[in-house]
Amino acid sequence: MQGLHRIGPRPSDETVDAYAERLRSELRELWGNVIDRRAPGILPLLSGETVALPQGADATACLQALNIWFQLLKIIDENVATRARRMVETREGPAAVEGSFARVLAHSPQMPPESFWRNVQDLNVGPTLTAHPTEAKRVTVLEIHRRIYRGLVALETDRWTPRERAQLFADLESEIDLLWLTGELRRQRPTPVDEIEWGLQFFRDSLFDAVPNMVRRFRDAVGPEYGSAEEAGPLLRFHSWIGGDRDGNPHVTTETTRTALELGRAAALDRCRQGLDLAARQLSISSAIAQLPDEARALLKAVIDTAPPPEGQQHRNPGELFRQAISAIGRRIAATAAGAGPAYAHVRDYIAELRRVEDALMAIDADGLAERLIRPLRWQAEVFGFRTVTLDVRQNSSVTTRALASIWGPETPEYGTPEWSQRLRAEIVREELPALDPAALSAETVELLSLLDLMRTTRFGVDPLGIGPFILSMTRSCDDLLGVFLLARYAGFGPERLDLRVVPLFETIGDLRAAPVILDELLRVPVARRSLEIEGRRIEIMLGYSDSNKDGGFLCASRELEKAQRSITRVLAGHGLQPIFFHGRGGSVSRGQAPTERAIAAQPAGTINGRLRTTEQGEVVSSKYANRGTAQYELELLASSVMAQSLATAVEPVRPEFNDTLEALSDLSCTTYRGLLNRPGFIDYFNQASPVEELTMLKMGSRPARRFGAQSLDDLRAIPWVFAWSQNRHLISGWYGFGSAIATFRRFHRAEGDKLLRRMVQDSGVFRLIVDETEKSLFHADMAVAAQYRALVGDGAVGDDIFGRIRQEYEDSCAAVTFLNGGSPIGARFPIMATRFDRVRADLDRVHDLQIRLLRDNRDNRDQTGQGVPVALMQTMNCISAALGWTG
Repeated sequence: MQGLHRIGPRPSDETVDAYAERLRSELRELWGNVIDRRAPGILPLLSGETVALPQGADATACLQALNIWFQLLKIIDENVATRARRMVETREGPAAVEGSFARVLAHSPQMPPESFWRNVQDLNVGPTLTAHPTEAKRVTVLEIHRRIYRGLVALETDRWTPRERAQLFADLESEIDLLWLTGELRRQRPTPVDEIEWGLQFFRDSLFDAVPNMVRRFRDAVGPEYGSAEEAGPLLRFHSWIGGDRDGNPHVTTETTRTALELGRAAALDRCRQGLDLAARQLSISSAIAQLPDEARALLKAVIDTAPPPEGQQHRNPGELFRQAISAIGRRIAATAAGAGPAYAHVRDYIAELRRVEDALMAIDADGLAERLIRPLRWQAEVFGFRTVTLDVRQNSSVTTRALASIWGPETPEYGTPEWSQRLRAEIVREELPALDPAALSAETVELLSLLDLMRTTRFGVDPLGIGPFILSMTRSCDDLLGVFLLARYAGFGPERLDLRVVPLFETIGDLRAAPVILDELLRVPVARRSLEIEGRRIEIMLGYSDSNKDGGFLCASRELEKAQRSITRVLAGHGLQPIFFHGRGGSVSRGQAPTERAIAAQPAGTINGRLRTTEQGEVVSSKYANRGTAQYELELLASSVMAQSLATAVEPVRPEFNDTLEALSDLSCTTYRGLLNRPGFIDYFNQASPVEELTMLKMGSRPARRFGAQSLDDLRAIPWVFAWSQNRHLISGWYGFGSAIATFRRFHRAEGDKLLRRMVQDSGVFRLIVDETEKSLFHADMAVAAQYRALVGDGAVGDDIFGRIRQEYEDSCAAVTFLNGGSPIGARFPIMATRFDRVRADLDRVHDLQIRLLRDNRDNRDQTGQGVPVALMQTMNCISAALGWTG
């Protein structure tokens, strides 16, 4: 570290690229120092002097070192991006920052204030944290990453002396050393409660603080043009599935959900207490000096009088009414946390008392103090309430169907028959339902009814938004949704209007196509209509990106998702309703991931209307929300992108030729994609040419290992499906079928077809997005590496057949993208992405080579010894995921 001791303060005129290159050099040296101390023998292996990584103990050390370096590169990129945005804002103003509220307003048409507020007063986006097993990093490791990030932020300032700067570098090196000593792999599979705590940590570390900053940026952007931003809603409502998603995970029980509610409530109340303690310490305003108006004095007295003074402290802070009022609110928060008087009966009462203090400060011309100490608490309360997140519940339709059959007993009609539908509709409107004997029901049914009862009681608690909707995965029919309503009736919900939002999740291609008919039928059932319409003539519908992609391929799924949104919007409009679409995206292109701003801009016109929900899964959560600066930007980007769509006034042109072409391309690509999946031996190829079976040993999530591996196409789950194709660099879930579709279309339509396709690239947002994301997947795919995995397939004929088709389709897809982009090489239009990947490409190739050797040896030895997966093999999976930036 001697060289770093001599490095002085950063040059004030340093460019972003120079700054980034210097950071990489400095952290590379610190990383090297740690390796030199902990495993000096592997330094030549890491320098690239040796082409192949060794097996044995040195392999474990090499992989651990590479994984740490890949993670450090991502932390550097995050720091550089945040610094670059600040530099742009400093030089050119907020409107120059991509994704900012100010930029959206600068590029939106001017309108009267009443029109503006009519469009944005309902603005609300819902990031939803999920615990899908795609995050390989432990919480402990994430915390070390966060401290390293904060260390880089500290180094940005010029004020450090050489000695102080050297100490900052020493601290960074010690954190890298701690990464080495901690290790990346989990030794035990996390429990659902571990996952709940993992999700809440992002709120404690960054989101509680990031939200007030984001709200302030919104107010600063709209205030000069449109006046007070108080007319807008809270902009955000965080949701979570962690502790509520039981689809395929028997470890998530009603008690797990209850624990999630309690922990979320405790985290929110603790943050309230911290903010109030700070405000009480600082608001030392003397009533004798401030000369409070009578109205302000009355506001504060009303707050103080609702909370009896603590024992023996009646005369504390005499003459300091603001401090007394804040302390009184703090005592009521403590009572709320303890579940005793004088607790708040409802979160809105807490918000109202904060407003009283805020108004009193403004009455004495202390708006600056209100802005700094009280208003952020109110904004936090409006977003996080007494809950932190709104906890959604998800269950599969097969479970709800079995529960009804258990309740009905021997006389249960067959599911899907008219008799089943008739019984559902008859019972759901009965004034009284027969009492149930839990002893006569299956354990699964008792558990589900207990869950619904918990949802009902939570809706009448101190924060009704603590519980969210019941999301029904694999919604196949109107009867599936009515079945949930009937189960809710048996759990104690009333007959006229059930205070339960049931959200259908349409996942497969067939379900997406059936969705409009299912919803139309559902809304013709009066009790369902009354119960669903609790969002002000809005109904929430969830769309699944992962299973639709697995079902029909990337191009087909993208088209069907767009088409479903249009069709659903039209059907709901016929009932006088609007949709709130909940997009179930994952962390890779294959599972719907795309740049936030562009993905939202590409949504069909009329399908957003100020409301949007989206899942934040696995590694996406840590990449967006681990640090406050990045979290603030990502939230503003999400909200501003929805606002831009809400303010857009241009009418979407009708281009039937675009729709017809997309439909044709979708059908062609789906045929090619399903043709591959239905080839003889495809399942064997998938299992043998990828580490899908070995993935079960990576203890990433609480879901059972049976979700991994496949014996038939129906067994393939979206997460291991994408994970496995990423590990072996085939990545077929992000591009397969695209090349054949474009080639066939061009062959039949010739010159006119070529012109039409190029026009679509220019003028169709959804097609442009499909082309761009396909190109990114093709860039990360590597047929030379894929060919090495193909050699793992035991049946040479099967290997040659399947891989031959994949390689040919890859070449056709590259040719198609190159044609559509006017001849640009794959990846050339995304230089930042390409440069980042090129930094790890050589090391990644060596990890692939080692993984293939370890797979072959492990499979041969496992047949003889029956032993599990070696640590080094699991490390290769982590390394590849870290280098690519996603798992599933």
